[in-house]
Amino acid sequence: MLNLIRADVFKLRKSITMKVLLAITTLCAVAMTMMAYFISTGKLDASLTGVGFMFSDVNVISILGGLIAGMLICADFDNKTIQDSIASGNSRSTIIFSKAVVLGLALVVILLPYAVITGIALGTGSKFDMGAVAVGFLHLLTSESAKAFTTPDVLKLLAVMLTLLILYVAQLSISIPIAFLVKKPILVIVICYAFSFLTGQLLTIASNHPIVERICSFTPFGGSYVLMTLDAGAGTVVKAIVVSLIFIGVMAALSYSLFRKTEIK
Repeated sequence: MLNLIRADVFKLRKSITMKVLLAITTLCAVAMTMMAYFISTGKLDASLTGVGFMFSDVNVISILGGLIAGMLICADFDNKTIQDSIASGNSRSTIIFSKAVVLGLALVVILLPYAVITGIALGTGSKFDMGAVAVGFLHLLTSESAKAFTTPDVLKLLAVMLTLLILYVAQLSISIPIAFLVKKPILVIVICYAFSFLTGQLLTIASNHPIVERICSFTPFGGSYVLMTLDAGAGTVVKAIVVSLIFIGVMAALSYSLFRKTEIK
């Protein structure tokens, strides 16, 4: 299993596509932060919040996450790498676990610019605003802006950022069974983005229906998780991490169920 993980990590490190994706998230994180700053100062009209949201982490990762899953899984079906792995004696469960680990690492890497730039922006003490369209790191940026941070606050900020990264990995873990099912990169991207859009609408419904909100709390798409700030208690942070890990496990099990029935040619 370690050899499979090392091989996939090596491919991603050498991949031009991965470097381009990291550059894209860096530029988008900068654009998101600058727009939030200029909107708060009145230099940009508040009607441009929709444009700013396009650069936000939740929107960008829903597209790029599916793309990475397609690179890691679908491409390996096309070039027969998965078939060779099975022929070499690797079990299907081992292959799925290694793909999940590498996908998680790749998602964290391309999301790091959002975490780093959000931390730097908050450290300036400036005001940031993006209206009501704020989720994830963008919500953290706009909610905690213009505040003086103490050492405990910084530590809690790091904990919240780490939790958000884990939440995103859990949310995008749905791309694993989708990739093993459809085996087409473009379909993985489209389905993941559509699912992200639907869960966004579900959050709106959940805010008005306690039962729906409770159901969502057992998934990484729960509103109290994606809208996490420094006000979140330790229980919320721990629950978010536990729910995310369980969700990833469920997606891995679903992937195994699908992959086990797949005929390898």
